[in-house]
Amino acid sequence: MQILKRRITTLLLVLFGILGATPAAMAIDGTVEDIRIGQHPDKIRFVMDLSRPLDFKVFSLANPYRVVIDLPEVTFSRDAHPESRRPKAIKGFRFGLFRPGTSRVVIDTSHPYSIAAAFSLPAKGKQSPRIVLDLKPSTRAAFLKESAKSVAAAQAARRPILTAPKPAAPPLLTRPQRRANEKVLVAIDAGHGGVDPGAIGVSGVYEKQIVLNAARILKSELERTGRYKVVLTRDRDVFLRLRERIAIARRAGADLFVSLHADSIPNRKLRGASIYTLSEKASDKEANQLAENENKSDIIAGMDFGTETPEVTSILIDLAQRETMNHSARFAGMLVREMRGEVKLLKTAHRFAGFAVLKAPDIPSVLVELGFLSNNHDEKLLRSNAHLKRVAGALRRSIDNYFDHVQSAARAN
Repeated sequence: MQILKRRITTLLLVLFGILGATPAAMAIDGTVEDIRIGQHPDKIRFVMDLSRPLDFKVFSLANPYRVVIDLPEVTFSRDAHPESRRPKAIKGFRFGLFRPGTSRVVIDTSHPYSIAAAFSLPAKGKQSPRIVLDLKPSTRAAFLKESAKSVAAAQAARRPILTAPKPAAPPLLTRPQRRANEKVLVAIDAGHGGVDPGAIGVSGVYEKQIVLNAARILKSELERTGRYKVVLTRDRDVFLRLRERIAIARRAGADLFVSLHADSIPNRKLRGASIYTLSEKASDKEANQLAENENKSDIIAGMDFGTETPEVTSILIDLAQRETMNHSARFAGMLVREMRGEVKLLKTAHRFAGFAVLKAPDIPSVLVELGFLSNNHDEKLLRSNAHLKRVAGALRRSIDNYFDHVQSAARAN
């Protein structure tokens, strides 16, 4: 068994890569005070008004077509969202913290657009410093050629100050040994974040804000018992890759992983919470679509330049994951029972789908959809701390029950 565990650890190091601890927040370099997007006869002009001059990098990505602007870490003014006045060719637009030290703006276009010009303008009179981007219609072939060049140029120009520090030593993904009488460690994952807002509620609230608040409330609820240590995968509005969320939990030696989300769907009448566990075969079409949407988080946020680790397929990982999935399903059943008395649940409350964030082979993991932000009643509840505290109470009781069962089984053996 020890040989099996060592082999699994070695494979996991390859699968997830060596990821450093989340660095402390870096200094804010300035503010994006306003964003304007204008349709001209021969181009689309994108303008950002800044509090001070800032360096930037711009590159384009395909599948889907995107233009990405990377800045030093900045704050975005409440007025900096041109959603109501963007041209039809701009399908989507988002911004936020991509990683500590780097903020990102992502522009989705309906067709390939070339970066015809990208330049800075100094402050002049009452006009603040600006970054200006001109986009012109292009062909797919020309776009792909330009994209490769722009990515290479942005990578070469990447400033060291924007790079998260690398770890000095590699014991990061070998799970720490549990010491006698050490507290159980629970990892709470607030979904989305930074440049990836997640679902948008009927009032305009972002999923990333709702679930971060819920994660903090759950952390407080668990720590209050004195029984648990808690690690949050993110404790501020920052983007995290899906595999990095898993790596943070494994690095901390987590015994349980709980990912918090809040869905949005076209049917605004549908409301209720649900709990998901991992399965490559989804329990229904809605579960499959939800997993597909959540698994696109890395695409939504644009692309990092770090080397992607190769996907590793191994019977050893498969064996470990099968046992973990059984533990996950047991915990999900307990959670459904506890939540049923506190919140409205979907008719089929325990569902299955291939969520990438649930794929840690050796940590029982669940994804909790707290409700639908597309439903007025659910959204109102999810903006209420009193409601989130009731949910946290149900989660805490189910976590108590789960670890009571685990410890009882361990004593029996």
